[in-house]
Amino acid sequence: MHDYDVCVIGAGPAGFAAAMRCWDFGKRVGLVEKGPLGGAGVFNGALSSKTFWELSRDYRGAQRLDRGFRAERVEVDFDAVRAVVDQACQEKTRQIARQLEALAAPRPGMPGCIQQIGGAARFLDPHTIHVESAGAGQSRVISADHFIIATGSRPRELPNITVDGRSIITSDHIGTLSEFPRSLVILGAGVVGCEFATIFANFGQTKVYLIDRAPRILPFEDADVASVCATNLEAQGVTIHRQATLISMRRIEGGMVEYTIEHATGGRESICVEKALISVGRLPNTESLALERAGVELDGRGYIPDEDTRTNVPHIFAVGDVTPHIALVNVGEIEGRHAAERICGLHDRALSYENLATIMFLDPEVAAIGLNEQDAQAQRIPYRVGVYDYSLVNRAIAMRDTEGFVKLLVSDDDELKILGMRALGTHAATTLEAVSLMIQHGRSARELAELYHPHPAITEGLQDCVRMLLGTSIFKPCVFQSELRLSRIHYPRDAEPEAD
Repeated sequence: MHDYDVCVIGAGPAGFAAAMRCWDFGKRVGLVEKGPLGGAGVFNGALSSKTFWELSRDYRGAQRLDRGFRAERVEVDFDAVRAVVDQACQEKTRQIARQLEALAAPRPGMPGCIQQIGGAARFLDPHTIHVESAGAGQSRVISADHFIIATGSRPRELPNITVDGRSIITSDHIGTLSEFPRSLVILGAGVVGCEFATIFANFGQTKVYLIDRAPRILPFEDADVASVCATNLEAQGVTIHRQATLISMRRIEGGMVEYTIEHATGGRESICVEKALISVGRLPNTESLALERAGVELDGRGYIPDEDTRTNVPHIFAVGDVTPHIALVNVGEIEGRHAAERICGLHDRALSYENLATIMFLDPEVAAIGLNEQDAQAQRIPYRVGVYDYSLVNRAIAMRDTEGFVKLLVSDDDELKILGMRALGTHAATTLEAVSLMIQHGRSARELAELYHPHPAITEGLQDCVRMLLGTSIFKPCVFQSELRLSRIHYPRDAEPEAD
C-alpha cells in the first residue's frame, strides 16, 4: 500500500485546487511545496501584481482634480505600498494554511485528509518521489497511487542579458525593490509588461520606457483595444519604442543599466536607466523533477504534454503552467480540479479551452472572452460586431470615467450566437460572467437584450449593444455615429474581409 492515494507536487492555484477536489472524494492526499503556499498565484504573480495595480489606481484617482474636491498632500512611499501588497499575500496564504491544518486528519464521515509536506520533490520511479527539505536538510521518500504535477513556472530570461536581481530584474524581484526607481525600461509589451508599465506610470514616480518589437503593444488583441491602452500609457509619460529590436542591455558603473535598441529605420539609440525589467514570458518548472525516472515525456520547450491533463504515464497528471496551455490562475484551478475528478472516476467531458475569460490590468481595465476580430478574420468566420461606447453608459457617466467601450461579436445568422467579447473601461470585468455562460452553452445574444440589469451598471452597455445588433437599441447608431459601431463581416471568395 502506498503512502497516499494522490500526491500533488506544487501548492499554487492548480495544485491546491487539485488537492481540495481529491479531498472531496475522500482521498489521502500528500501536498508537496518547497516555497510559500500559494505559489506564483499569490507571490510574485497574480495576487501581488493585481494588488499593486489596485493601489496605483487608487493613488492616481486621489490626485484627480475634476471631481469637485482636491486631496491635499497626496504622498506615496514604496515601502508602505510594498507592505500593503505583502499584507494581501499573507492574508491569502493564511487562508490556505488554515484549511490545510483543518483537513490534515480525517473527520467523522469524511475519510479524506491532506498532509502538507515541505520540500523539493524529484521522482525516483513512477510511484515514488524523494522530498528534500531546504532548511533542515531533512529528506523523505514517499509513494502514491497517482501524482498530479503542478509546479508552476518562472520568468523567462534571455541568454545575452544577465539578470542580477538588483539592476536588471524580473517580476520575481519587484517585491525586493526598496524604492520607486527614477527610471525603468521594460523589455516586452505583452500583458505582464504592459501591466507593470501601467502600475509604475500610475504612481508617477518613475519614467517608464517600454520596448516593443511589434508595430503595436498587445499584438494578440484588436487594434482598437491596443490603441486605447497605448494612448493612455503615453499620456502618463511612458515612452513606447515601437518596432524596436534590442541590441544590448548591460549593467554599467554606478548600478545603472544601459540599453541599445535599433529602430525600424535602422537607426540605433542608447539610453541609461536605473532599472530594467525583463518581461518576455515564462518557463515551466520541470527540470528538477527527474521526470525521466518516472517515464514522463517533455516537449522541446520543457513543458509536459498532456491529454486532458493526463501525461503519457497513465497515473501521472500535469496541470497549470507546466503544460503547454494558457498560463492563467483560473485555467490552472480548473485543470487541477479536472485532473482530480479523472483520478476519482469522473469522466463526464473533456476540458475545453475555447471559452477563456481574462482580465488585463491596464489603463483602462480590459476584459476578454472568446474570439476577437483579428482571430475571427484569421479563421475566416463571418460575424456581426457591435461596439458600444462607455460615454453612453450611465454608470460610467456617474463615475466620471467614460473612456472605453463594449465590443460584442456574434454569428452572422439569425441565431446570433455569441462568439466573443471585449470590454475596456471601468468595471469591465463585470460584463464577463453572463457572456461566458452563454458562450459555453451556445446561446443566442438575444437572451441578453431583455434581462433586468441593475441600474446603473456597466452591464447596461452590453445589453444595449445586443439590442443594437438586433436593431432595437435605445441609442441609435445613425445618430451616435462616433460612439456606436455596427458592422457585418463576410468573405467574398479569394478576397479580404469586407465590412457592411
